[in-house]
Amino acid sequence: MERVRDVSELPKAHLHLHFTGSMRPTTLLELADKYGVRLPEALTDALNRGESPKLRATDERGWFRFQRLYDAARSCLREPEDIQRLVREAAEEDLRDGSGWLEIQVDPTSYAPRLGGLIPALEVILDAVDSAMRETGLGMRVLVAANRMKHPLDARTLARLAVRYADRGVVGFGLSNDERRGMARDFDRAFAIAREGGLLSTPHGGELTGPASVRDCLDDLHAHRIGHGVRAAEDPRLLKRLADRGVTCEVCPASNVALGVYEKPEDIPLRTLFEAGVPMALGADDPLLFGSRLAAQYDIAREYHDFTDQELAELARQSVRASAAPEDMRAKLLSGIDDWLSGPGA
Repeated sequence: MERVRDVSELPKAHLHLHFTGSMRPTTLLELADKYGVRLPEALTDALNRGESPKLRATDERGWFRFQRLYDAARSCLREPEDIQRLVREAAEEDLRDGSGWLEIQVDPTSYAPRLGGLIPALEVILDAVDSAMRETGLGMRVLVAANRMKHPLDARTLARLAVRYADRGVVGFGLSNDERRGMARDFDRAFAIAREGGLLSTPHGGELTGPASVRDCLDDLHAHRIGHGVRAAEDPRLLKRLADRGVTCEVCPASNVALGVYEKPEDIPLRTLFEAGVPMALGADDPLLFGSRLAAQYDIAREYHDFTDQELAELARQSVRASAAPEDMRAKLLSGIDDWLSGPGA
């Protein structure tokens, strides 16, 4: 029997990684000490044990607790050098996991108060991405994400800003936070601004709520990709629609289990989506809180859903095809995937 290949050596694109959530636990603890930030015990106790905090977000109280931990971590990013460090380390971690292209998602309004305003905050982030690319060789771009807990006018401001910086590395516009709050159609104008400016539409949907939220992303926001999207598996007609349109679902297996969307890794409908022809791009979401990075998501597909190396290679191809990577980068990654598959088992 052929031994399986190392998924960390499989070239791939990473399309679902949140900014603060990409931080290394050791970096968070160091920054908290540097700035005298008292982190919640649930976070520090887990990180000091080398574990992820116990989370569950299937009710509003659980989501609030998740957001509290996330906000506490974000409060430790205060200076441009902190942003530089986070982005560089995120790139290093991605390279270690076989990623050749990373699209990191950020709401710059979260960092604006400490970085001199909305425009300076985005420029600091984009400068950090430029530096990380030079230092590590990883291809990187930015997705600007609006917060569905805030007013849709705020989203329009962000969409205009994102379009303004499309030539500086912004490639898409997203919508994050609790899907149970804020209707997708309330943000349709913001997404129209982004699409008209040449950006990808990449809203979250189909995670905490069911197939209807995925349909809303398609109908109201004309999504090119769906952040998560796994709950589409509950509606065969929706699966066919996603497959026919080639809309990629950015599936984050470890996150789905950590937040209680599914009880166990084997419950995630990876095989259902795959066999329905729905393109997928596996992502780590928030490794800081969920405890695993990109390659581990491929391990979940292999271990719990019996994905063969050929099928894992196809998942990697789907991630590359759904990315905003330039053609030469896509060709390089796709060729590397073929080389990984044609090589001997590890």
